[in-house]
Amino acid sequence: MEECQSVSGSAKGFQRLGEFALGTNPGITRFTKNILFDEKIGGTIHLALGKGYPETGSENQSAIHWDMVCDLRRGGRLYADGELLLEDGRLLVS
Repeated sequence: MEECQSVSGSAKGFQRLGEFALGTNPGITRFTKNILFDEKIGGTIHLALGKGYPETGSENQSAIHWDMVCDLRRGGRLYADGELLLEDGRLLVS
């Protein structure tokens, strides 16, 4: 937490969400320590604080783009607008 606070104080736009995605590739089953693969693991969600990609419509500018992956395959849930979308890594809506 301390590291996050020290970074967030030094970069404009870092406090904003720059990216959010659902991992949908069931062929990737374990973490590899390569974020470009890990953020796509089926049953995970991926968040990035800071700079967003303009190609996705993001207007957030920051010197930092900090990727994080959360594994929801064992007991996790994701809700959007009060609707359960993902439970235990399974997408519930089509």
